[in-house]
Amino acid sequence: MPPSAALTEHVLTTEAGRWWVDRVIQPRVIAAECGDHVLLRGDPRALTPSDLAVFADRYVEAPGRFLPLIGAAFQRVVPWQRVVYVKRSSVPAARPPRGVTVRRLNTRDARALTTLPPAMSWIHRTWGGPEALARSGHAWAAFQGDRIVAVACTYFLGTTYEDVACVTVPDPRLQYLALDCVNALCSDIAARGHTPSWTCSTSNRPGRLLAWTAGFRPEREYAHYAVGPPTATGRAAAG
Repeated sequence: MPPSAALTEHVLTTEAGRWWVDRVIQPRVIAAECGDHVLLRGDPRALTPSDLAVFADRYVEAPGRFLPLIGAAFQRVVPWQRVVYVKRSSVPAARPPRGVTVRRLNTRDARALTTLPPAMSWIHRTWGGPEALARSGHAWAAFQGDRIVAVACTYFLGTTYEDVACVTVPDPRLQYLALDCVNALCSDIAARGHTPSWTCSTSNRPGRLLAWTAGFRPEREYAHYAVGPPTATGRAAAG
């Protein structure tokens, strides 16, 4: 199910992330890291808190049996309840207003991606940066002249699901352009024989509203954990 399978498949397909194991032969714990996200599976008894220090300041998804270890490893552990949507219905395409173009990104658009506000830079992190996202063929953007005002991309590329992410510049007059980008991207995803999914925090009302408007419907909920710096014990042991 998305997004867990899509994250691991994304790392395998794009080589934009990293794999971690506790040992090479018959590993007892495996982790997939991409962007700010970590998927952790296996037997937590094989690790110490210091082993997790490398995942500081990330979002960690792990079974409940890992929680005591995660709590001992980091100074701050904040659970975030998340909802997974799957696209169930199509939405008619809209015509962008005069002066706005919605199109697929290409290699020449890397520079435009670098000019996005810093708070929006996470959108290309799972691809390894703006250049990689621009040449991936998995992103659509709304342009106002040479300026990108909205981007939707495949955040995690799986073999069945493609998990979608979207950002829009902080201008209320342009918020609806996100839907145009999402619709165009979802048409691409369907043409590849994949299913669009969408994941966001249960408290992210704008993200949930956009997902619903774009034809996504709730599938399941899960929690991941926003972790802070390593604890003193973890740092000392790691050193």
